[in-house]
Amino acid sequence: MTPKILVICGPTASGKSVLAQRLACELDGEIVNADSMQVYRGMDIGTAKPSPRDRASAAHHLIDICDPDHNLSAAGFAAAADAAIADITARGRRVIVAGGTGLYIRALLQGLVDSPSGADSIRSELQREAREKGNQAMLEELRTVDPESAARMHPNNMVRIIRALEVHRLTGVPLSRHQNEHGFGQERYRAFKIAPRVARNELYHRIEERVDQMIAAGLVEEVSRLLAAGYHRNLKAMRAIGYKEIASFLAGECNREQAVSLIKRDTRRYAKRQLTWFNGERDILWVEYPEKFASILKHAHEFFDDREA
Repeated sequence: MTPKILVICGPTASGKSVLAQRLACELDGEIVNADSMQVYRGMDIGTAKPSPRDRASAAHHLIDICDPDHNLSAAGFAAAADAAIADITARGRRVIVAGGTGLYIRALLQGLVDSPSGADSIRSELQREAREKGNQAMLEELRTVDPESAARMHPNNMVRIIRALEVHRLTGVPLSRHQNEHGFGQERYRAFKIAPRVARNELYHRIEERVDQMIAAGLVEEVSRLLAAGYHRNLKAMRAIGYKEIASFLAGECNREQAVSLIKRDTRRYAKRQLTWFNGERDILWVEYPEKFASILKHAHEFFDDREA
């Protein structure tokens, strides 16, 4: 029988981790992390990783499984999560997936899009063109051959822009058509998705408070230790929000106040993108937490106890 999993998702600072922790304790469950940054060892403060105390009260999986110089793909995450879910269910425990990385959650629940493999020569040529022409010109080129994909991309996300152009040059078919025709696979789990609903101004207030708490807890020192350990600031993990700004401060490119301000701004922007993503997902129950916890718990019990779900 296909395992049931409860998914707690939504934007950063919305209360996902606290809700998942509380539900795990109430439901005899274990938590599978779906945050793309909490997988990295040594990156604790800037990722708002659950504390050792939290992890002692409810078992957490897929935290601290990679060094910062390893890139964990969505496919790699899904494979690791599959193994954790199989282990949890085999022991008769309930599975709670918690995190805000929408692509990870979608890959876990539906599998990954079937798009063609790349060609190194084409990718290298596109990267050279990007250096010569600039981001905006590359996005405009994509818009002429694949307007649907281009509409979803920011000019600064050259990895995705180049990938979409690469697929078109390889096949003559837009990436968006590959995705529409193949899409994501069949549902891989019976999932019930819940997201805490937080007013936008309150969410932004929480983000600002959280960043201040991270700085007070030693985020500058954490980034300094990572750099001293040999993890270059250009690594994908080190370019995450909070880490790249502090690395710039430590390199003398901005002052501490400017770095903190940039972290807050970039986190607000990230939360806005997350909201756009999750608002576009189907079958998410948006709820007020902690006000409606009793109702959330009732829904969760009904989901796990319903033999037809």
